[in-house]
This record gives sequence, structure tokens and C-alpha cells, in this order.
Amino acid sequence: MTTGVRRRMGVAERRQQLIGVALELFSRRSPDEVSIDEIAAAAGISRPLVYHYFPGKQSLYEAALRRAAEDLAHRFTERHEGPLGARLLRVMRRFFDFVEEHGPGFAALMRGGPAAGSGTTSAVIDQVRRAAYEQILGHLGVTDPAPRLRLVVRSWVSLAESTALIWLEGRDVPRAELERQLVHDFAVLVAVPAAYDEDMAAVLARIMRDEPADGPLGDLVGRLVALAPQAVSAASGPQSASAASGPQSVSAASGPQAVSEASAARVPQQRA
Repeated sequence: MTTGVRRRMGVAERRQQLIGVALELFSRRSPDEVSIDEIAAAAGISRPLVYHYFPGKQSLYEAALRRAAEDLAHRFTERHEGPLGARLLRVMRRFFDFVEEHGPGFAALMRGGPAAGSGTTSAVIDQVRRAAYEQILGHLGVTDPAPRLRLVVRSWVSLAESTALIWLEGRDVPRAELERQLVHDFAVLVAVPAAYDEDMAAVLARIMRDEPADGPLGDLVGRLVALAPQAVSAASGPQSASAASGPQSVSAASGPQAVSEASAARVPQQRA
């Protein structure tokens, strides 16, 4: 029995080694371009031995994908402490770390290439997206999200994914700028429905309440407020621009706190 246990442990260890080798190869090139012979050579074993542990390349790919998916899902995990903007920025940095480490494989997977076409593969991808979705809701302190909030969070997860894919094509935009931009994108996706939905206005107020003026979201507010008079001027002429920059407008110096108070003030007005 002891011998049997040792043998089973050896098999498990060998399988894990093969998964690690395959994941490394799939990360550097599209899974369709990687052969079983290459995997065997990189692992230092024979081709028949690879088939002894896995029925074929697709099953090995799926095992490697599950390991990568666990890693990616873990990168969305963040302590629920401090301003949301800073938390999301840390998440985006870890997300792009993963994208860089697994570039070609990540692109092939998310674009649905032939090697990624099985139901098992699709289910693994959906699990990652679901994990990211639930993590973001956790940061918002929401357990039963309203329909608009569900739409916002899912849209943002998809946006992060598509942005990473486009970035991999040429890396024309500095990575750090994209990470910050995606945090700003999240705030904007919340702010648009907050303009006419009281539940979303309350979510926006909670987000902005603790945001420092020098944080990612505070920076966005300052930039948008500074642009507002110019936008009004371009659309409506000098008189509207003067009114927009008057004493009742939210100044750049007011920062996130003023936005939070304005959003919170809207909630009872809509219920009246």
C-alpha cells in the first residue's frame, strides 16, 4: 500500500509538472501552435508518456487553463480597506502583470481560437469573469445588486478584458496609463446611470465619499470639472460657460467630497 501511495504521488507530481511546462509554452505562443512533441521535450519525457498522463493536447490545455484561471481570479482579490480607486488600481496592476506573463495564450484564449473552443474551456473563462464580478461587488459592499449595477460591473470586466487584448497587439499606450484609465472607466460607468437612477446615485456617493483628492478617482473628478466650462462653452456659447463656472458649479478644488454630497442630495429629491 505504501508503494501504491508513493506511485500515485509520483503521477500527481508528474501531471503538475506537465501542466506547468504546457502553461509556460501556451503563454508564449498560441496553444494551436504548440505540439505535444514540444511539450514532451520541454518536460524531458517521451511523447507516449505525455499521453499516459493526458489523453491529448486539449485535455492538457484545459488543465493548464484551469491553473492560469485560478491565478487570474486570485489577482482580483484585494483587501476591502481604503479608497476604492486605490484598490481598483492595485487590481488592474496585477491583472496586467498576468496579461504580460501570458500574452499570446491570454489573447488566443479570450479570442476563442480553436484550442479554446470546448465547453470546458468556456466554462473556465466564465468562472474567471464571475470571480472578478463578485470581487468588485464585494468592494462596493453590495450583495444584491440592482439591474443597472450588475450591467455596469459586467461591462467593466468585459472592458478590462478587451482593453488588454487591444493593448497586446502593439502596446502603443503606456501600461500604467491604461491601468489608471480603466479605474476611471469604472467610475464613469457608475456615474452615467447615477445621473437618473437613485440606486446608482447612492452607489456613486458611497464610492466618492472616501476618495482623496490626489487618488485615482479624485484626479478624474478634478480633470472633468476643469473641462466642464470648456465643454459648455463649445456647445452653448460664452453665456452658458460663464454660468457653468459660476458659484453653484462644483469646482476642481471641491474634489470628490462635493461630488459625493451632490450625488447623495439627489437621492431624496428623486424619491419625493
